[in-house]
Amino acid sequence: MVVRRDSAVGEQGPSGAKKTAKKTNASPSAATAERTPPATEPAAGKSAPARKAAKAAKPAKTAKPESPTALVRRARRINRELAEVYPYAHPELDFENPFQLIVATVLSAQTTDLRVNQTTPALFAKYPTPEDLAEADPEEVEEILRPCGFFRAKTKSVIGLSKALVENHKGEVPGRLEDLVKLPGVGRKTAFVVLGNAFGRPGITVDTHFQRLVRRWKWTEETEPDKIEAAIGALFPKSEWTMLSHHVIFHGRRICHARKPACGACPIAPLCPAYGEGETDPEKAKKLLKYEKGGFPGQRLKPPQSYLDAGGIPAPPLGAAG
Repeated sequence: MVVRRDSAVGEQGPSGAKKTAKKTNASPSAATAERTPPATEPAAGKSAPARKAAKAAKPAKTAKPESPTALVRRARRINRELAEVYPYAHPELDFENPFQLIVATVLSAQTTDLRVNQTTPALFAKYPTPEDLAEADPEEVEEILRPCGFFRAKTKSVIGLSKALVENHKGEVPGRLEDLVKLPGVGRKTAFVVLGNAFGRPGITVDTHFQRLVRRWKWTEETEPDKIEAAIGALFPKSEWTMLSHHVIFHGRRICHARKPACGACPIAPLCPAYGEGETDPEKAKKLLKYEKGGFPGQRLKPPQSYLDAGGIPAPPLGAAG
């Protein structure tokens, strides 16, 4: 039999004799009291720190997941609110025809729409058609596109694009997605910009602003553009896709910035699960607003009249002071 060393029975010595445990003067009641933990005080008698600790120990309530129906309703309400805030939302690239739009969109990669808008007037003045640009001297085009950055790669793309239009589409920009994405330098984002704004065919433009905001608003957890496009497309009627893209991108450029969103000046704050990530003080948030919302020039040199009527200011041409 295994015997505990502190047992009243004692422990077995080497010779087999039993060693009797030392007697104590403690009474049985005292021993019982020593083993018994002190009684818990009534809740009413707890000190303030104890009550606070007890409250903190309780598991936090888990927020109820948003149902698919609730998500659709919230997403559509946000779009309606943004439509009221930006009734003049539009593509922020200057263009007069599908060819100019597709070239400008290709050039907008890794630079601002403003810089593209300041560069394309000289490009289209010298090469107004796909035929002209297809036969252009690459070095001359590079010099024009230098302000856009990555000008050698972009020169190769727009000349290659122009040659493809001449050789495969009789010098016309095709109006089908499957044809557009086969052109040099054209992906789904560029294709939907062209389809939605040059041909009036609905498309979702998943640029960096769009990706950032739809995830911030918890419309989707997807990270790949194609999957984001599909997830957001399922929340809205197809007829709203193009203007939805403009609303979201406008908001991302003016108020819902990447690093410091102006939460205190945001018209959809009550609907935003990320409210509080940025500046919540109204006066401080107001100072973060950009473009027409902050009283500054926009990105287009030739913006729509509706934008000007709303207080928008045209962008300055390349090399202008300020």
